[in-house]
Amino acid sequence: MVREIENIQDKINWHWRNTMQPVRFFGFDARAALPLPLLLVYVRWSTILLTILTLIVFRQLERRGMTFPSAMRNLRSWIIGKDRPGWYLFQRKRFRDFG
Repeated sequence: MVREIENIQDKINWHWRNTMQPVRFFGFDARAALPLPLLLVYVRWSTILLTILTLIVFRQLERRGMTFPSAMRNLRSWIIGKDRPGWYLFQRKRFRDFG
């Protein structure tokens, strides 16, 4: 009886399980599909290649376990490097990557 009540409660609240899932667009993270509206407005071979390349890159990153936001943080830290230019010398901390 208790098991059946738990199953009924799970069925009632099933939609709350997926509220923290990333939004998907044709199997891709929706944020990685940002070049698609650009493709709809400006249809050229260059935008087609840019869109396909973007989707392939982010698909490979997802297969390796990186989400879109973590890939952007990783790219930012790769571009900036270990130097943190907005800090005074006595406020600087060692660079640590928790991602």
